[in-house]
Amino acid sequence: MVRDRLTVLNRAGIHTRPAAAIARLASAYSSDIFLEKDSMRINAKSIMGIITLGATWKTELDLIVDGADEKEAASSLRALFEARFEEK
Repeated sequence: MVRDRLTVLNRAGIHTRPAAAIARLASAYSSDIFLEKDSMRINAKSIMGIITLGATWKTELDLIVDGADEKEAASSLRALFEARFEEK
C-alpha cells in the first residue's frame, strides 16, 4: 500500500475537467485508488466521487493506492496534481 499527500495547486480547484482527468488516469491502473479529505474517502476512479470532495485551491488530499501497480499509479497521480491538471 502506498500513501501520499497531494495538494490541489490550480486556483479553480477540482472541478469537472480535473475530476475527469484524475478518474481517467486512475482507471488506467488495476490498483484500488482512493482520495481522502477529512473523514471522506472516495474511489478515485469515480468522477462524481471526486467532485463531492469539494477540493478547492490548496486543499490537501490523502492518496491511498493498493495493488500490483500501486507505485506507478501513485507516481502518475502525483505528477498530474503537480502539473495542475494541465490547466494554466
